[in-house]
Amino acid sequence: MARLGTAWRAWIDLTTDKEHPRVLAAVRVLVGLLVLGTLLHAALDGVVSTLWIDRDHGGVVELGPGPWLIRLLGGLKPTVVWGVFTVACLSAVLVTIGAGGRAPYFIGAHTYFTLTRINGNTSAGYDVLFANALFLLLLAGASRTASVDCRIRTGKWTTDEPIFAWPRRLMIFQLVVMYATTGIQKGSPVWNPLGGYTALYYVLQDPNWRRFDLAWVGGYMPLVRVATAVTWHWELAAPLLLVWYWAKATSERGGRLRRIVTRFDWRKVFAYIGVGLHLGIFLAMDVGPFSLLTLTYYLAFLTPDEMRGLLDRIARQPTKPSSA
Repeated sequence: MARLGTAWRAWIDLTTDKEHPRVLAAVRVLVGLLVLGTLLHAALDGVVSTLWIDRDHGGVVELGPGPWLIRLLGGLKPTVVWGVFTVACLSAVLVTIGAGGRAPYFIGAHTYFTLTRINGNTSAGYDVLFANALFLLLLAGASRTASVDCRIRTGKWTTDEPIFAWPRRLMIFQLVVMYATTGIQKGSPVWNPLGGYTALYYVLQDPNWRRFDLAWVGGYMPLVRVATAVTWHWELAAPLLLVWYWAKATSERGGRLRRIVTRFDWRKVFAYIGVGLHLGIFLAMDVGPFSLLTLTYYLAFLTPDEMRGLLDRIARQPTKPSSA
């Protein structure tokens, strides 16, 4: 019973801990812009008018009844689809500027996810990341600062009013789950020693994904093998990051394991590899907004104090020596 009581108190402390809202405010702005950009890209490329409207109403493919929200509004007709699209875009704008309270997050998540589920051939894994990000921002109250809502509520654009810290931590957990499951799903031998760690070479030769001709990569196979090995093992080891967070949060209890685990900031090691990986993907491959969205999630690794220090270092200008 004593252990149960200790675990319950730890859970209460974890879910009631509060922090400055600046980190999730930055995430809010970037997620809103990415959602809006992704939707506008779909419209400009003709996806909305051709692949999200049923053939009976002017589209090019037969799509069936569509998601439940579309069915509720009358089916995959131009007026319905473009109406949902417009609401999704407006919600993304409101999320970006932090206006309208929590409603834009909820509406934006549902409308965006509905649109991306109309045609399975146009949906991607990052669509779930978008929806999850919007729901986590909704739960966090990410419009607390640097927002129109803050301006209306306080008369200022920024505030130090705290928000719950657990939504930011859930974003970290989302990344861990994503990488761990991705690593497990890489069952092909080319990802492991049996296939010589050659997976990235073949990925970079796929004309469906690469941005430009990357045949020259074959001349650097030792580096490609190292990059493949690091990527796969790093993904499989992602859950160990939770062990570091646990050891860090309970360091006052002491113990050899905690001292060993917290000797290095494994969070930074994990983030450096991940940022390098996604920058490489962004430069070499066309995978939509996946890399930019994932890098936005990486802001959750920063505590509010760390983000403040980072912003201060960026803003600090070198001072000129004073004259006599």
